[in-house]
Amino acid sequence: MKKLILSTAALAFTASFAMAQDVVRMGTEGAYPPWNFLNDNGEVDGFERELGDELCKRAELNCEWVTNEWDSIIPNLVSGNYDVIIAGMSITDDRDEVIDFTQNYTPPDPSAYAAMSDGVDVENGVIAAQTGTIQAGYVADSGATLVEFASPEETLAAVRNGEADAVLADKSFLAPFVDEDPDLVFTGPDVPLGGGVGMGVRESDTELRETFDAAIQSMKDDGSLNEMITKWDVSSTF
Repeated sequence: MKKLILSTAALAFTASFAMAQDVVRMGTEGAYPPWNFLNDNGEVDGFERELGDELCKRAELNCEWVTNEWDSIIPNLVSGNYDVIIAGMSITDDRDEVIDFTQNYTPPDPSAYAAMSDGVDVENGVIAAQTGTIQAGYVADSGATLVEFASPEETLAAVRNGEADAVLADKSFLAPFVDEDPDLVFTGPDVPLGGGVGMGVRESDTELRETFDAAIQSMKDDGSLNEMITKWDVSSTF
């Protein structure tokens, strides 16, 4: 009960911020299901769409959605093309040197290797990963040969066409593809990376970060965030 009272008080100051900011632009990739993707109507959908809409509602913010390719998603936040990144982005020290993060809205999601057969040498083989991800950084430091691609779909295509021995990505992203494709299997150990997933904001937008922090905390306190995580099966719960 004490946490709920504190969260309510923390949200109270957001009204002045909402009045000062007409529209908060929410930047996402739109290509990383179930976190974020474009539905049949071309609209942003997925866990982070539902989460972002709820956070904006609690913070009394008028929000709109913008899509951006992953490899330029941080530079375009910094340059002002949108105000927030909500795109399955793990909190890391390197990223935190360029932008600020809210508290995490999911715990760290294990990364996993997927390949066309079990027993692939993930320590010394050719491993595909999406450019600019914590998985790409891990592979580059692991001794394996890294091949990078702009989109997550291209990493899977590289494994299927023999260009890579395996792909390393969030297990929640890979699981539906492994379940649906009998030729794809998980191989090797899971890899714990990052400090969970958070919203990215410009370093100068302290008030916006605090506004979303309060909204995230209110969802943690009332259990609705865990319910949403379970619904979309994106991570373990808090």
